[in-house]
Amino acid sequence: MKKLSYGIAQGLLVACFWAFAIGVSAQEAESDDQYYGIADFASVKKYDTHVHINKYDTAFVRQAEQDGFHLLTVNVNTPYYPALEVQQEVALELKHAFPEQVAYATAFDVTGWGKRGWLKKNLAYLEDSFEKGAIAVKIWKNIGMSLQDRKGNFVMVDDPSFEPIIEWIEKHQITLLGHLGEPLNAWLPVEKMTINGDKRYFTAHPEYHMFVHKDYPLYQDQINARNHLLEKHPNLRFVGAHLGSLEWDVDELAKCLDTYPNMAVDMAARISHLQHQSIANREKVRNFMIKYQDRLIYSTDQALMPEADPTSTAQNLHQVWLRDWQFFTSDDPMEVSSVNGKFNGLKLPRQVIDKIYRINAEKWFPGI
Repeated sequence: MKKLSYGIAQGLLVACFWAFAIGVSAQEAESDDQYYGIADFASVKKYDTHVHINKYDTAFVRQAEQDGFHLLTVNVNTPYYPALEVQQEVALELKHAFPEQVAYATAFDVTGWGKRGWLKKNLAYLEDSFEKGAIAVKIWKNIGMSLQDRKGNFVMVDDPSFEPIIEWIEKHQITLLGHLGEPLNAWLPVEKMTINGDKRYFTAHPEYHMFVHKDYPLYQDQINARNHLLEKHPNLRFVGAHLGSLEWDVDELAKCLDTYPNMAVDMAARISHLQHQSIANREKVRNFMIKYQDRLIYSTDQALMPEADPTSTAQNLHQVWLRDWQFFTSDDPMEVSSVNGKFNGLKLPRQVIDKIYRINAEKWFPGI
């Protein structure tokens, strides 16, 4: 074979070099296309499926529009919020003003539980709520943690008295959003809690700090009652609020999701627990998010209270949304006030981000 001239050989080497360089660049570009960045934050359609807007004001929703969010405002049967009828009135006013931006979840009232007419009244209220446009039902931790029968026994969510309501929800293929139990931290002394936000909350709300209430149901009692409800109603579409109160260990949450295929979880007020676990084992948390990408729904639990300043609330909301986006889309080193220690973002692929921020919301909350 004839030897190539020096000029031809040099030309081939240059051509190979540029072919390699172009190939690497294309590969890098393809890799970059697999991920979102901070610059994509406002332009990507997203949902926050767990907020509480408790007075009519547009600042909260305007901020959502600016940041690319659609909202599910959740009515809750709690003594810290306005009456359910007032919460619903606010939700309906916002839904009317922003029909493409706001949806709402209704709730039922445990006041008067066990008395004649309680069940009929609440079923009628739920029917009316859905005629007016509600898309889900919220059930709160007062069931299992404060509601008691005449003998002083705590009433758990699998109590037969709730069966007609659960059956009605299941029959109409409605999503039940359940805040049942509390973080495992609630059963620990404050100084042993893993998350600073929990330390602040349970210090301010000792009525839910189970460590100081030795005669109350245990953590596992709450989980068992929820699981029993799901076993009795396998066709019930259930979203466990706050990572299903299994926020402390993604392995335990994975077991639950494997056991109950009609259950998903939202992340409201529990992303800091994922960040805490990421300090010790980021890859485990990241792999969990990827494996269960169809069962995880982004949400924050941010609220606009009647006495709050709407502008400052909206500004804080923006910061929360932006910080969470950074955690999920980048591998940046991060620190947050609720977590003691540094961690890196999870840098989840685009398809995972699209699911936890949009697709899963539309799947698990039909009509949103």
